[in-house]
Amino acid sequence: MRHATPAALDGLEPLLAKLRRFPALREKKRGTFYRGSQAFLHFHEDPAGMFADVKLDGAEFTRCRVSTRGEQRALVSAVRKRLGRPIGP
Repeated sequence: MRHATPAALDGLEPLLAKLRRFPALREKKRGTFYRGSQAFLHFHEDPAGMFADVKLDGAEFTRCRVSTRGEQRALVSAVRKRLGRPIGP
């Protein structure tokens, strides 16, 4: 499983836009989000689909599939539960 390429991230742009609205997150490079000085979320592509590695427990990365809109909504919901509400609608 490799880190997501720019072309793969193009397909996740609506999800990336939602993640950018969380004030606690900083996007150091496209698709790689930090919380403070710690890596919090990044993306991988695989023949099985697109995946996000995210520190939902604050310590270890959890791999979440994000190939479908439903899976992407579930990721945003999990991030919201961890970090609180994003800015904007």
